[in-house]
Amino acid sequence: MPTATLTASVPAGRSWTGRTFSVLVTLFMLFDTVIHLAKPAAVAQAFAQLQVPLGLSVGLGVIELVCTVLYAIPRTSVIGAVLLTGYLGGATAIQLRADGGLFPIIFPSIVGVLLWGGLLLRNESFREFVIRGS
Repeated sequence: MPTATLTASVPAGRSWTGRTFSVLVTLFMLFDTVIHLAKPAAVAQAFAQLQVPLGLSVGLGVIELVCTVLYAIPRTSVIGAVLLTGYLGGATAIQLRADGGLFPIIFPSIVGVLLWGGLLLRNESFREFVIRGS
């Protein structure tokens, strides 16, 4: 006997906008992961400027990679978004502590807005949960 599954359909425009936001966030976070792992001179200079030991770069890159992969997988995207929000909050805190300029302080928040916006636009069940609370 076949079983029927209920799937919430997302309007095409909203779905593509959400996917675009999510892909942009994923690509940026993957780029950031790669440079944390490769540690080019610009990363070493930024870490020195922020007074963060360069030895933390690889660990941060691995954490960032795990969170980004979780976000990119539809089934685990919500937990990935929560974890990436924490990661981005840490980036904001470090910039604030180091008296970074305005853009470096707000950029993680912009990424976070795109991250959650993409998830809300592409994932109808999560959108229903957020809007209706059930």
